Amino acid sequence: MSTPDSGPGGTFTERLRGWFTGRVPGDWLDGEIEIRADREEITVVLPIPGPKVAEGASDAERAAAWEGRGRRFREDTRQQRIEIAREAEHAYGRKVSWGVRCGDRTLMYTTLSVPVMTRLRQAERMVLDTLVDAGVARSRSDALAWCVRLVGEHEDSWLADLRAALRRVEQVRAEGPRSA
Repeated sequence: MSTPDSGPGGTFTERLRGWFTGRVPGDWLDGEIEIRADREEITVVLPIPGPKVAEGASDAERAAAWEGRGRRFREDTRQQRIEIAREAEHAYGRKVSWGVRCGDRTLMYTTLSVPVMTRLRQAERMVLDTLVDAGVARSRSDALAWCVRLVGEHEDSWLADLRAALRRVEQVRAEGPRSA
């Protein structure tokens, strides 16, 4: 999570959240913007109001209403989001991806899929090949992505602790002496 963009003005993510909060029309939002960033992409998840459904509506009806709300929001805000994304891409040198959230439901719009190179020994390649042979994944690349998602799901608290430690390192670096 460490980034050369961290500095005295807060962490990179904090500055991004502030920038997008100031730039996104307030009437779009029903809560705090969620920001995730890595070396290639800034992901902006906007909290939007949920659709009103009839009392006693089925789960399927609620899901369909939410899907419709998310898609309508995407179309209604497309031009302004493109403008905001272009500004951010110019300012921060990273692509911007968008999504919306309401309660525990999130709908992501187009996001980047970035190739990542790695060196694997035979035992590790065999794990990937087993996942491909079993039909869990279509390719070694899909199998590796599946493994990363699985670790992310099952090691959430450990990863959260690690991210918190990295934020603390960024803070200490920002507070440290400046070189001339």
